[in-house]
Amino acid sequence: MSLNLEQYVSEFSAQNINGEHLLQLDGSKLKALGMTSSQDRAIIKKKLKEMKASLEKARKAQEKMEKQREKLQKKEQEQLQRKSKKTDKSSSDATEGTNEQ
Repeated sequence: MSLNLEQYVSEFSAQNINGEHLLQLDGSKLKALGMTSSQDRAIIKKKLKEMKASLEKARKAQEKMEKQREKLQKKEQEQLQRKSKKTDKSSSDATEGTNEQ
């Protein structure tokens, strides 16, 4: 509707075309849905291309965030392990000192 193509809403609804299905449509599928105007199909295809690019960008950003989160968790885990080793060594040194006396 925001593209001034309201005349296709009823057919898209009747065919259960939702956002996920919409992204799978190409020129021939749009034509089969009754979109006879090549200009209208071009508008939809251009918008779909923009949406796919936007989705891909968001997916890559999500992957990047997940990798950064994993890296941070790994770093924190390594720090905890180092801290644990220091604590173990300190308590071990203290025990040895007591035994020597």
